[in-house]
Amino acid sequence: MKIAIIGTGNLGLSIAKGVLHSNGATSMYMTKRNVASIKEFESYGNVTVSSDNREAVKNSDILIFAVQPVHFAQILEDIKDLLTEKHVVISTITGFSIAKMESIIGSKNYIIRSMPNTAISVGKSMTCICANEIGAKRIDLAKAIFNRMGHSLEVPEEQMQAATVICASGIAFWMRLIRATTQGAIQLGFDAKEAQELAMHTCNGAAALLIESGNHPEEEIDRVTTPMGCTIQGLNEMEHQGLSSSLIQGIVASFDKITAFKTN
Repeated sequence: MKIAIIGTGNLGLSIAKGVLHSNGATSMYMTKRNVASIKEFESYGNVTVSSDNREAVKNSDILIFAVQPVHFAQILEDIKDLLTEKHVVISTITGFSIAKMESIIGSKNYIIRSMPNTAISVGKSMTCICANEIGAKRIDLAKAIFNRMGHSLEVPEEQMQAATVICASGIAFWMRLIRATTQGAIQLGFDAKEAQELAMHTCNGAAALLIESGNHPEEEIDRVTTPMGCTIQGLNEMEHQGLSSSLIQGIVASFDKITAFKTN
């Protein structure tokens, strides 16, 4: 695949690294206004670093846009005359609808929206994807790209805002839970480094159990709870203090905020 990363900031750079480390591109263009900070990537041999988006589009098939939202419309205007039936346009820009992209470059282009999260930098992103009507023919291609950097899921476009809350904001929610577990471990006598190590790897193990087994969380909870045991005592106290309800309320509040922002 001939891939161009248009806008190689933090997210674009993470995507580029993920693709390169998994040998997912025969050639890659990486564009940025100031290329000095990404010049080193030319050492890969199949990478061209450039500040010229049009050059990148001409020499690539898969166009992954990771630019600032305020610049996206103008960049599409600048390159739309170069788009052909070979190009697949993949946007990572939050809140920029397929309809808006179609209004600029036309509905006959393959257009895909993607919503990765910051874990893409370590190959563990949960990326949600949707497409316009013709873009649906290339959705498996987009999923193959993002599956190299974690896991992807196709969702209807109307669920992309909710997916942003669950997956992108969700990273922060899980970080807060890990921090709280770390603080609890410190209170029980572990030093800060040990406490965080215990919390991180336990969280990682819990997710891996569900991913590998396909079980419901309650099935795995049942495996570690015994009658009158310490685990059920702890779980019940957490629920009495509002653990589940506060998480749900926080998710809904975050969704309400992003929805209000979209409509205002």
